[in-house]
Amino acid sequence: MAAGAVAWLTAVSGALGYGTPSQTRAASPVAEEVPGYAVEDFNYPGADRILAEQNILLKRGDGHITLVDCSSGTGFIEVLARRQSSKVCFKVVGNSGWLTMEIPAVYSMKGNDYTTQVDMTVGAEEQSYELDKNTWTAVGESADEQGREHVLVEIRSTK
Repeated sequence: MAAGAVAWLTAVSGALGYGTPSQTRAASPVAEEVPGYAVEDFNYPGADRILAEQNILLKRGDGHITLVDCSSGTGFIEVLARRQSSKVCFKVVGNSGWLTMEIPAVYSMKGNDYTTQVDMTVGAEEQSYELDKNTWTAVGESADEQGREHVLVEIRSTK
């Protein structure tokens, strides 16, 4: 019986990689490469294509404010800009959201059901506007005494 126990112990230890170097097996990795970590950089997906097709530079956001086709529904934040052939629309989802961008020559925006603040620049100056809910608000050059061209640079919305 003792001989059987020794034989069993030798077999098990060899299978587990114990024993003399001639008895050990080479360890092989379970996976060749470990997948990388997913790190959110908040860059807007497809921004290069949107810039080329629509002349709208979308930079960064939290994913809760997205560019949409204005004809795809209602309840959007709407933007009128002299350099755009048609209005530009953004959909807001969740309790809050933010998006940075560059849309030049903005003069009017329509809010939705959210409380929305927009930041615009004119030269080195930054100006903020609170959008009226579900109605058009004069912003940028239409709200500026000098009629200067403003660039829309950020939208922030909360429920």
